[in-house]
Amino acid sequence: MREMSAMYGLAASVTPVLFKAACPDCRSRFELSASALCLAIGASRRTTFYSFTCPECGSSVRKPAGERIVELLTGGGVRTLRLHTTV
Repeated sequence: MREMSAMYGLAASVTPVLFKAACPDCRSRFELSASALCLAIGASRRTTFYSFTCPECGSSVRKPAGERIVELLTGGGVRTLRLHTTV
């Protein structure tokens, strides 16, 4: 969580943003930093997703990302890949 000093407009203390996640394979629940996630934005809901590697079992996890999830992940500094279609 980031805190801002209202009086000076400068960061009073910077704490890394953490995202809660779960693995569908091993069912572990954990927190991941923005650097552990990747967001892919495609042309449709079906092609917009985020992914990460489970820190417990090592499985590659891919989950759909709606508008709100995209907003939260981009605002939290998650690297974003924009997918393009070729016609």
